[in-house]
Amino acid sequence: MKWMSRSAPDWDDQRAFLAVLETGSLSGAARRLGVAQPTVRHRVEALERALGQALFTRSTNGLVPTELAQRLGAHARAMESASQAFVRAASAAPDRVAGSVRLSAAEMVGVEVLPPILAALRRRHPALAVELSLTNAAEDVLAQEVDIAVRMHRPSQAALVARCIGTVRIGFFAHRRYAERRGLPRSREELAGFDLIGPDRAGPDLRVLAALDPLLGRDAFALRTDSHPAQLAAVRAGLGIGPVHLAIGQCEPDLVRVLPELVLHGFETWVVMHEDLRREARVRAVFEHLVERLTRYVAGEEGAESGEPAGR
Repeated sequence: MKWMSRSAPDWDDQRAFLAVLETGSLSGAARRLGVAQPTVRHRVEALERALGQALFTRSTNGLVPTELAQRLGAHARAMESASQAFVRAASAAPDRVAGSVRLSAAEMVGVEVLPPILAALRRRHPALAVELSLTNAAEDVLAQEVDIAVRMHRPSQAALVARCIGTVRIGFFAHRRYAERRGLPRSREELAGFDLIGPDRAGPDLRVLAALDPLLGRDAFALRTDSHPAQLAAVRAGLGIGPVHLAIGQCEPDLVRVLPELVLHGFETWVVMHEDLRREARVRAVFEHLVERLTRYVAGEEGAESGEPAGR
């Protein structure tokens, strides 16, 4: 690679490059970074001069990354994660339960389960700030993308501190209004004759239902969405029968368990952090709180402290 500059590329130039790579346009990158569009363009051009190679080509669909840009993207993301971790680590002294902690969780857990748990955490430690990243993809704890992750599968990486909090089980539920209007199936073979709420394109979810009954394919669902919170919202609205965490459905008086003997799936759930972060009081406090409260949630006890049903 030919270098046009003796100095290393500026980090702000690399941040601009990453924003363009991930948004696909100068305007999108400018909005993400909170700067003017010409600033982003100048920074990308400065990086291209430093590298001596083009990073993007223009097309009718916006900016198309070159092969070099695709390769460099992973390194830029790692640098961005490290930079954010640096800022979080500097947000408080290591022996103080204060500052920022970045937490990753699946969408359903983050929307329905964590809010009351985090409210209790903040009452206990008001100097803490939580950055909550909701994704069904496993963000990398080792690469410092997050400080703590709540994962719905057993972690396989080394150098992690991991605690299993139990198995989150999924069953079918319907709103009482729907049950009164349409009745409920008496067997799994009757399910296909009712209004079902289920996945759209999520392969693992589709396979779980197809294994239950070959008739429960994608075309069998009256509402199809891969968003688990959206599925739950549809069940609550009386749209039909859909999958719900047992710990949520059993605590909501307006939801009725469908085929109570049937458990659709069980997710072994873990709270995970990098072993080096055990020395950070802010991270350790969040980790221990999550283990305690999520264990209670899985056991069906969460919500007793606030008087609210689990998941509300």
